[in-house]
Amino acid sequence: MAGKFEVKAAAGGKFMFNLKAGNGQVILTSQRYADKRGALSGAESVRKHAASDANFERRTAKDDSPYFVLIASNKQEIGRSEMYNSKEAMENGIASVKKNAADAKVVEI
Repeated sequence: MAGKFEVKAAAGGKFMFNLKAGNGQVILTSQRYADKRGALSGAESVRKHAASDANFERRTAKDDSPYFVLIASNKQEIGRSEMYNSKEAMENGIASVKKNAADAKVVEI
């Protein structure tokens, strides 16, 4: 099964997307956008930027959980991962974004 971007309405009349792996697990969640067009553009930005490892910032939360953020060329955050229980699991998440983003279809919910 291929990955997919699910674009949907969010609180406050905004829009967002989740990138899901082929198994249905969310691997990247976007910021909130003012309109659907912004969310669709954000999904395209993930396609463009996920190919380069340099665009992934590896971070650690206050509770020491590793997670990552995908950054665009303009240094803006495109999306972020869930919290992981190990750095290895986080690296697997990054690999999944790289693998799924390029061919993921866009589904509006």
